[in-house]
Amino acid sequence: MKSKKYLLLACALFMTQAAPCQESPPGELVIHHDEIEKLSRAFGHLIGKNLIQQDLEKNGKVKLDLAQVIKGLQEAADGKESPMTENECVEAIVAAKELAFEQESKENLEKAETFLKKNAADAEIVSIENGKVQYRIEKTGAGEAIQSHFSPLVHYKGQFLDGSTFSDANEEVLFLDEIITGLRLGLIGMKEGEKRTIYIHPDFAYKMHHNLPPNSLLTFEIEVVQANASYDSLSSKENIHPMEIAEPKTDIR
Repeated sequence: MKSKKYLLLACALFMTQAAPCQESPPGELVIHHDEIEKLSRAFGHLIGKNLIQQDLEKNGKVKLDLAQVIKGLQEAADGKESPMTENECVEAIVAAKELAFEQESKENLEKAETFLKKNAADAEIVSIENGKVQYRIEKTGAGEAIQSHFSPLVHYKGQFLDGSTFSDANEEVLFLDEIITGLRLGLIGMKEGEKRTIYIHPDFAYKMHHNLPPNSLLTFEIEVVQANASYDSLSSKENIHPMEIAEPKTDIR
């Protein structure tokens, strides 16, 4: 809202023609040259911030040529015709985003498969589903083991291959029939007190669905507090299986 307020103010001021040395009728707004310079620069900052906030620029997927953006601004201010119609511009943006998405999907899949192939050679790694779900037991447990119909209470942290965290919870009840397949398979058989690191190929995670980067390999550090928890066992009842690890129902890309 603040940006919009400043934008409207800048537009209003730019629409006002005034000069520092000109006399003006009583009550008419006079804007001095140094203020025009300052407002012009601030207006440029607003445009720049808007650019980097757009989907086209997010995560560096499609980088615009800033010099050409500035050239386009100047041409528009001079009343020159745009090199593309509005419809052509929208179509080009959509095509660029789709191409960037496909490229990112391909690169992430290659990284995931390379990592899992190398990881499988580790003697401490247990591989299931042809190596597409892997886990390492970090700490053994001695309590009840999770079965396929259980709803375990866990501590977990979900990370991407680069180590960045996309989800974590100190206390969470997971309904196994509603979470991603790879995590469900990695959880079954875990005992109370056990801690595992689970590695999940995108085929057993989100593939190109959800709001995460497409074809991401997911890693979960997870510890079982209770093998089959009830809602009443939670000290905080705000979080029941977070969306970040829920089974995707539709493609929301």
